[in-house]
Amino acid sequence: MEQFARDVAAAYDRHVVAEGKAAQTVILVAFLATFVAVRAITHAIRAGRFRRVFRNVVTPGGFHLHHLVPGIIILLATGYVGIGVAPATGRPWLAALFGVGAALTLDEFALWLNLKDVYWAKQGRDSIDAVVVAATLSALVILGWDFWADFGRAVGDVFGRL
Repeated sequence: MEQFARDVAAAYDRHVVAEGKAAQTVILVAFLATFVAVRAITHAIRAGRFRRVFRNVVTPGGFHLHHLVPGIIILLATGYVGIGVAPATGRPWLAALFGVGAALTLDEFALWLNLKDVYWAKQGRDSIDAVVVAATLSALVILGWDFWADFGRAVGDVFGRL
């Protein structure tokens, strides 16, 4: 396993760091981590957990602030700062925040399509599909074919040693 870790790290250095794709990789990792966290939290809320933390998720008048709203705000803010004013040294933080905003927004993709809250309905699956497509395409584009080819060889080497 140590050799596997060294091979993957070398592939990452060669195909991501050397090609200046570290910030994009941070976006992808933040996107995936946020999506998993949001799904876990929403399932826990639906199951009745976190009542103390997430009181009043819906007001007596029926108002509910969907998590895509802070996601859109984060996307707008990081886009403005990243394009307009940020020095290159702030890029990892902006990249992470952009990934968070993208995940919060795409997690409610089905709401965009249906213009109603279908998060727990059958149509809510569209959000998961959108995230899977976005993450897969991002991983392919950001990390590149050469990285995945090296990664595949490293996995093959592990199985060859078993």
